Amino acid sequence: MKGLLIYELNEIERNRSFIDRLIKAGENYSLSITVIDDQSSSIPDADFIFFRARNPQLSKQLEQRNIPMFNRAEVNVVANDKLKAIQLVQLLGIQTVPTRKIKSVSDIPHYPIVVKTIDGHGGSQVELCHTEEQANVFISEHDSKTIIAQKYIETNATDVRVFMLGTEVVGAVKRIGAENSFKSNYTLGGTVEKYDLNSSQIKDVEKIARSLKSDYIGIDFLLLPDGSWLFNELEDPVGARSYFATTNKDIAIPIMEYINKKLTEKE
Repeated sequence: MKGLLIYELNEIERNRSFIDRLIKAGENYSLSITVIDDQSSSIPDADFIFFRARNPQLSKQLEQRNIPMFNRAEVNVVANDKLKAIQLVQLLGIQTVPTRKIKSVSDIPHYPIVVKTIDGHGGSQVELCHTEEQANVFISEHDSKTIIAQKYIETNATDVRVFMLGTEVVGAVKRIGAENSFKSNYTLGGTVEKYDLNSSQIKDVEKIARSLKSDYIGIDFLLLPDGSWLFNELEDPVGARSYFATTNKDIAIPIMEYINKKLTEKE
């Protein structure tokens, strides 16, 4: 079977190692994968699509072809809108970071506050503001974007990322931010370690994945000092560098096994 692996153009080289591993893993199931950037003038037909771009509009267009999509378009829509993700998880009865949409500093009830654009990723377009002046600068710099404000919760810059394939937990990592940073991102110099979920946490992430009908996603929670957690963000596409760093396992292998299984079920 022929498949398309779709990335944003500037992400292809950065993710070349992972792409090569996906292609190799797919060969074990006679899945031939072609890499396409999401700005290509034409996207060829295929038997399935593994969509790894942050491009909900294109994802929706491709879904109209009525071929298997991993993930489906609505997952890309929700995961790349932080406010929609928060609202969905709240409806599921799972505790989230207190969040509100803002248009100006008058909408901010207290400081410090974390302000974000709804579609930023990788630690970009997010700031911890201690003053109205700082918040006003952020809002002015991103005036064309929808912005949310989240209560600042002291976690020692620690969160948990859970990697999901369907409703199964593939693994989880605890991410601890670099010194003097409130951001826990591994790619920004943070550290990671393997994290074991308890039964309650497993129920939370299974409920989210089941609601989304997702295939391969990351789910991020702030990890509080008492061991409890608060949902923060969804990741589609989700990077796997922290997973590899803590397990030395190639997540491309179970991903392609999962995709092959789903394709076989549809035959």
